Amino acid sequence: MKKAGYFISYLFFLSFVGLFAILPFRVVYILSDGLSFLLFWVVRYRRKVVADNLYRSFPEKSDKERKVIMKRFYKHLGDILVESIKGFAMTKKQVYKRHHIVNPELAQSYIDAGKGVIGVVAHYNNWEWGSMSGGSQLNANVMILYKPLSNPYIDKFLNNIRKSFGTEMISIFKTYKAFLERKDKPYLYVLAADQSPSKLKRAIWVDFLNQDTACLHGPERYARMFNLPVLYLDIQKQKRGFYTLTGEVLTNDPSSLPEGEITRLYMKRLEKSIREKPEYWLWSHRRWKKTRQKQSQKTTEK
Repeated sequence: MKKAGYFISYLFFLSFVGLFAILPFRVVYILSDGLSFLLFWVVRYRRKVVADNLYRSFPEKSDKERKVIMKRFYKHLGDILVESIKGFAMTKKQVYKRHHIVNPELAQSYIDAGKGVIGVVAHYNNWEWGSMSGGSQLNANVMILYKPLSNPYIDKFLNNIRKSFGTEMISIFKTYKAFLERKDKPYLYVLAADQSPSKLKRAIWVDFLNQDTACLHGPERYARMFNLPVLYLDIQKQKRGFYTLTGEVLTNDPSSLPEGEITRLYMKRLEKSIREKPEYWLWSHRRWKKTRQKQSQKTTEK
């Protein structure tokens, strides 16, 4: 019964993808405007979460300034949602034009030298199109670590599309195995690292947007374990529907840095992007739901 439900959901999903495939971008953004209005004014999707995140991250701003950021965020959120669906029907030429890598030679230099390299991204601007732009614009093996969807049909469909752009999708539950199997091959490993970690005992704590923040340990752990350079992949919105991705070196020698420094460098660079254009980060996720106090309580209970 559950399998049948997944399949029916998959058919509905395909119908949306098919519809968006034939819609021109100008119509897609009209739909985005309507969706943004519904999310902000009607559904009020996670408005309390967004407001609380903005209040704690920007205490120096006025209520009016934070409300402006919130409204702009919901407008951007509408764009991201429709762009994600539209992206499944985009050609390589469209991706190159709309999600262009400014300096592909940076990542390419490591690959051409026979070395692997980690690229860390965030849920900032359009990260979904990034899963296609890397594989199509670099002459390299590109592997993205992701959390599989609960619907296996949709998950397979999306992975096949990304594979057609030259991107290999690997479950985060197979991260260590994926790195180990490819340790002698030149790969660009892409990890989104701004989510809240599921296991606090492995978290790396840094000061981020005025708050003590638990960070995923993965990028730092695997950079050190396999001696891989780390790049920050900065995605910027140039105008509606057009983005650029620029690589920046965080470290070429992870072993030379103290524990936690790679994570601190990443979060510091991400904070810079957010402070410059705060409306483009995913404020609707509960980034600070876990605290050191909760970690201490769990440790004490054990």
